[in-house]
Amino acid sequence: MTSLNIPTAGGFRPPAVPEVDVHGFWGERIDAVADKTVMILYDRCVAAGMLDQIDPDRLVPEIRMPFHTRADGSPDTVNVQMFWDSDVAKVIEAAAYALYRKPNPDLEAKTDAIIDMFEKLQQPDGYLNSWFIRMQPGKRWTNLRDCHELYCAGHLMEAAVAYFHATGKRKFLDVMCRYADHIDHMFGPRPGQRPGYCGHEEIELALVRLGRTTGEQRYLDLARFFVDERGKRPHYFDVEAKERGADPKQFRHRTYEYNQSHAPVREQTKVTGHAVRAMYLYAGMADIATEFTDDSLTDALKILWDDLTTKQMYVTGGIGPAASNEGFTDYFDLPNESAYAETCAAVGLIMWASRMLGRGPDRRYADIMEQALYNGALSGLATDGAKFFYDNPLESRGTHHRWIWHRCPCCPPNIARTVLSIGSYMYGVSTGELAVHLYGESTARLAVGAAPVTLTQRTDYPWDGRIAITVGLDVPVSFKLALRLPAWCRGAKLSIDGESIDVAVAEDKGYARIERLWRGGETILLDLPMDIRALHANPAVRADIGRVCLARGPIIYCAEEVDNGAGLNSVILPGDLSHAGAGSIEQLGKAVAIDVAAKRERWDDWRGKLYDAKKPILEDVTTRFVPYHLWDNREPGEMLVWVRTER
Repeated sequence: MTSLNIPTAGGFRPPAVPEVDVHGFWGERIDAVADKTVMILYDRCVAAGMLDQIDPDRLVPEIRMPFHTRADGSPDTVNVQMFWDSDVAKVIEAAAYALYRKPNPDLEAKTDAIIDMFEKLQQPDGYLNSWFIRMQPGKRWTNLRDCHELYCAGHLMEAAVAYFHATGKRKFLDVMCRYADHIDHMFGPRPGQRPGYCGHEEIELALVRLGRTTGEQRYLDLARFFVDERGKRPHYFDVEAKERGADPKQFRHRTYEYNQSHAPVREQTKVTGHAVRAMYLYAGMADIATEFTDDSLTDALKILWDDLTTKQMYVTGGIGPAASNEGFTDYFDLPNESAYAETCAAVGLIMWASRMLGRGPDRRYADIMEQALYNGALSGLATDGAKFFYDNPLESRGTHHRWIWHRCPCCPPNIARTVLSIGSYMYGVSTGELAVHLYGESTARLAVGAAPVTLTQRTDYPWDGRIAITVGLDVPVSFKLALRLPAWCRGAKLSIDGESIDVAVAEDKGYARIERLWRGGETILLDLPMDIRALHANPAVRADIGRVCLARGPIIYCAEEVDNGAGLNSVILPGDLSHAGAGSIEQLGKAVAIDVAAKRERWDDWRGKLYDAKKPILEDVTTRFVPYHLWDNREPGEMLVWVRTER
C-alpha cells in the first residue's frame, strides 16, 4: 500500500514500513522476529487467556490476574489484565510487519481471526474494550486515571494502521475509525463532552498515525485536545473520582507527577513519573508540534529533552531507574545493579526522538534514538527470539536473566514491533528534503513532491562505519539530502562520485545537508571512523565515579563472566586505550568485541576474614568486552558495564 504520510511544508514524516526494505544487521533481526518471535507472542497470548477475554462467542472468562490490596488495606482499582487489549494489539502490529516481510498464511489467518473477534465485540456506538464490555460491564469511561481505556484504544489504532499498510485489508482500520469517532464524540471542548484524557498516554500519538493514514483531520484535532487538556484545573482525575464516589487523594502513587498530569504540558520542565507514560506523551506532543507547527510544544519538549538526556538517562539509553514507579527518581540517580530501565521505556525514548525529527534533522535527537535503539531497547530481546528482558540493569551478579513471559507482558511485543518497523525510523521525508537518520543496509522508496526517489544503502553498520548510498531517479530532481554525522564520530569523510565534500561546510545541526540537482545513479560515500572510546559519567552520578564505559560506534559494551571469569569488579582498565583491539565473538555472529590489556586484583586467602590491611596483587590480563545488547545470550554469569579505571 502507498503511505498517506504526506508531509506538509516544513515538516518531516517517517516512511511507512513497506516503503523500506531492510537487510544486513537489522534485516537479520527482522527475519528472526518474523520467523519465530511473532508466533511465540501469539501462542503466549493464547496461553495467557487473552483471546478468551476478547472473543464474544466464548463464555466470559474468570479474572486471571488478581486485584492486589494497597498498603492501607483497600482494594486496588486496576490489574494488568485490564489492558490485555494493548498487548494483543502490539502482537497484531508486529504480525502486520512480519507479514509484509514475508508471507505466512497461518499467521495471517490467526491475525484475521483476532480482528474478527474485535469487530464482533465492538458495540453499536463504536466502543471497543474487552475488559469493560465483558469483564466489568457498565463501568466504561468512569476511571481514565487508572484503567487504560484510551491507552488500549491507542495501541489498537496503531495495529490497525500497520495491518492496513502491510496487507491492504481495511476491516480493522474501519473498526478503529468507528472507535475513534466514538471517542471524538465523548471527549472534547464542546458542550456535553468530557474534558478528559488518559492516565497512561498513548492515544495521542496513535490518533496522529490514524489521522495521517486516513486523512481525517478530526483525529489530529482530538490528539491535540488530549495534549492541551492534560494537567488543567480543576483536575479531571479529581472530578471523575468524586463522580464515582471515590476519594481523589487515594490512588496508587498519590501524585499526578506519576502520569505527567501535575501541570499543563507546556509548563512542565522536569521529566517525572512513570517512564513509559512520559515517553508516549512526549512522542504525541512532538507529533502534534509537527502537524500544527506548534513552536510552544516544541520549545517545551526541548526543555524536557535536555532534562532527561543530561541528568536522567543511562549510557545505554535506558531510562527510569526505579522499580517502585517504573520510572524516574531524582537527578543523577542512576544505580547500575538495581537499574530498572524498562525495555518499553527505551522503545518510548526511540519513538520520542524519532518524532522530534519531525521538525527537521537534528543530531541531538537522532543520536539518542540510535543510542537507545542499539543498547537499551535491543537488549530486551534474546538472540534466539524467544526470551526477553523487562528491566535492563547495567550490572549483574549472575542472577538476572531473560524470561519466557511476564505477568505484565508489554515489553516482548513492543521490542518486536520496533525491530520489525525499524525502516520507518531510518529515514525522514519532507516536501523538498530527504533525511537519513540511521544507517543500515536498506533500500528506501521515497518521494520528493511527486518525484519518486530510491535510496540504497550498502554497509556493514554498526560494525563498520563505511556507508555507500546510491540515488535512484526516473528524471533529474533538485532536492536536499541530509546525512547524519554522529557526535561519537571524529573525522567523518564524505564524497559524491569521488568528489570530496567538506563536511564542516555542509554540516547543519549535525547533518551534512547537500542540495543539488540529482540526476540519478550518484554514489555517496560516507566514512564514519569507529574508534574505541572510554566514556566518563558526570561526577554527580555516584555509582560511576572512578569507572569508565567502553563504546565503539553506536554500541555500548560490557564485560561478562563467560569471557573473563567471575569478580569483574576486580578489573582495572588503563587510562590509555590506544592499544585496545577489535575482535570477533564466536556464538554471536558478526558482532565485534573489544579486547583490552588491563590489570586485575588478585588477593591472598580471605577465609575467615572480612577486612585486611594487605594490598592486592595486580596481574596483567586481557579483558574482553561484548556489545551490551548481546549479554546473557551465552553462559550465565556476571555482567558489568562501568569498569574501574586507573586514576
